[in-house]
Amino acid sequence: MAEFKEAPAGASVIEKTTVWFENRFPTAFAEYKKHMSEYYAPKNFNTWYFFGSLALLVLVIQIVTGIFLVMHYKPDANLAFASVEYIMRDVPWGWLIRYMHSTGASAFFIVVYLHMYRGMLYGSYRKPRELVWIFGCMIFLALMGEAFFGYLLPWGQMSYWGAQVIVNLFAAIPFVGPDLALLIRGDYVVSDATLNRFFSFHVIALPLVLLGLVVAHLLALHDVGSNNPDGIEIKAKKDPKTGIPLDGIPFHPYYTVHDIVGVAVFLILFSAVIFFAPELGGYFLEYNNFIPADPLKTPAHIAPVWYFTPYYSMLRATTDPMVNVFVVITALGTVGALLKGGFSGRAKVGIVVAGLVVIALLKVFDAKFWGVVVMGGAVIILFALPWLDRSPVKSIRYRPGWHKWLYGIFVIVFFVLGYLGIQPVSDMGTLIAQIGTIFYFAFFALMPVWSRIGEFKAVPDRVTFQPH
Repeated sequence: MAEFKEAPAGASVIEKTTVWFENRFPTAFAEYKKHMSEYYAPKNFNTWYFFGSLALLVLVIQIVTGIFLVMHYKPDANLAFASVEYIMRDVPWGWLIRYMHSTGASAFFIVVYLHMYRGMLYGSYRKPRELVWIFGCMIFLALMGEAFFGYLLPWGQMSYWGAQVIVNLFAAIPFVGPDLALLIRGDYVVSDATLNRFFSFHVIALPLVLLGLVVAHLLALHDVGSNNPDGIEIKAKKDPKTGIPLDGIPFHPYYTVHDIVGVAVFLILFSAVIFFAPELGGYFLEYNNFIPADPLKTPAHIAPVWYFTPYYSMLRATTDPMVNVFVVITALGTVGALLKGGFSGRAKVGIVVAGLVVIALLKVFDAKFWGVVVMGGAVIILFALPWLDRSPVKSIRYRPGWHKWLYGIFVIVFFVLGYLGIQPVSDMGTLIAQIGTIFYFAFFALMPVWSRIGEFKAVPDRVTFQPH
């Protein structure tokens, strides 16, 4: 056992209490020092670095409001919708808790999307932070699952039929699809069994997974250190006497106080939505979800919540003609790989065989299956980003100007896909979505090539920082 410390003479009650706890729980104080007061973060963080702490704040809001909602919610197909109305009308402050939870779901995706985009801009997925990025992508996947399972719980028209459509997509998987869809639903249609399954996943299973992944994400981050807008490793320049990074400052109190500003602005916007526009024009809470689920009446237009719509748009864009485009792209890619040269005879044969197999698979399975593959692949491809980016510099600050335009177009395409995913199907909308889908995947698939092209700026030895 470590030797007990003694409080200095004349110490205050707070100091004595701190020493008392530190003697009996030294691990907590050691971890506090490692992850807060003695964790040195780059001193040039900007506004983009608010979103990580905001994501943590929203996670806490969702857990706390979820606990209070579950106290009154009934996971029963005959009672679920009525229990939500009971929360809204009869439970004291129930309307506020429900709106905080529904607004928090959208806010979670907003801050996570911005957090991920900041990582893309500044190369926060590059060596040595590959695991930090992978854990972050796993959090994103878990968050999507959490949102999907929770979406059914109000048992409204849109949530019921939305779940029916999404679960039916699993049936498109060859051989195991129908049995897998049956396993997920627990019945041949979305029913009380499905509601209970989704409730257990939403309330117990996935929150535990999310918390575990968040802890892993933070531990991995603090082991390798935070990136910064310049993409410079601050550990490379340390004070020879103290071993402290010259461009680092303690996370606490500097960035804990810094983040309070971001939290204040976020809570103002968050509260404005809750009190003045909780449905936000039907994007945060769809109007059809204020109608009880009716298995015998299909809504005229079924669309997922806004944060899923870019991927849903890619799913709908994958038609039979689009599959033929994939065949052409695969053939061109195979020919391009052969023309590039540098491969042995055996490798060339392997490339040709692989290309022919992919083309055969594209023609064997129907467009619905490939739509599911495209939708899933749009998320899974993010995991490969650390190995796709071959740029000699990390940060967008030191890349060619046209790289910035490319990232800007990527954002516009993502927004357009999201908008099209909400709209009813049309010929023009499908064509635009198909172009957007090809651009989305080309952005990542061709990244090993385009990320190395252009005139790069010299990266400074120290971070750029202007005191203010």
